[in-house]
Amino acid sequence: MREIKAFVVTGSSSGVGASTAVELARRGWAVVINYSKSHTEAEEIAQACVRAGGEAVVVRGDVAQDADCRRLAAAALDKWGRLDGLVNNAGTTKFAPMRNLDALSAEDFHRIFSVNLIAAYQMIRACEGPLRTARGAVVNVSSIAGTLGIGSSVAYACSKGALNTLTLALARALGPEIRVNAVLPGFTETRWLKQGLGDQYARAKAAYCEQSALGTTLTPEEVAASIVALLESKKITGQLLTVDAGRSIGTM
Repeated sequence: MREIKAFVVTGSSSGVGASTAVELARRGWAVVINYSKSHTEAEEIAQACVRAGGEAVVVRGDVAQDADCRRLAAAALDKWGRLDGLVNNAGTTKFAPMRNLDALSAEDFHRIFSVNLIAAYQMIRACEGPLRTARGAVVNVSSIAGTLGIGSSVAYACSKGALNTLTLALARALGPEIRVNAVLPGFTETRWLKQGLGDQYARAKAAYCEQSALGTTLTPEEVAASIVALLESKKITGQLLTVDAGRSIGTM
């Protein structure tokens, strides 16, 4: 009988998380689909995973809450008896001009860090035991905002910079059984970004293309391919993989 691997992907009802779940399912693997608001969309992604050849279970949970993180880990163990990988994809922001320091409050920072950083730590902690048993992997979905100091807001950029540091620290702490890496995408064409940027979306996209060496942006599927590649790479840990069409190196 074929051995099935199981994964938890947080924030997987849409965007990069959804594409990652389907990409895992194409390999015949099983995925815990996590959502916080849209049950209908999560169920649709679960069905897409089944159509792709994998298995899926849908679990509602707010990853900023430790109890929900533990429920997500338990869901994989209850369903498949194992956990081979974790993708910390759930994230949030507040779109606020970098120059306007009054646009962010302490509460904004707390909320953004609770989802983008603390939740990733809590999820890894909740999954540590079964991941050690499986000699599994974690991929944190960060952003070039964390290394370039750009993006939707100062708080968002800072949270992703901290997530990068968490990746390095836990790669050392959890090895050799667990590999921990991060993917740092650039401008990714998601509904989330379109809604956040509003009528500035087209201009921001055009500017990104002008500033990137490859002259293009990213799709969720392209980012997902990099995430799954890191999950499968047995000898890579503690790496921050930039996937940005050359935005970070710019053009001549």
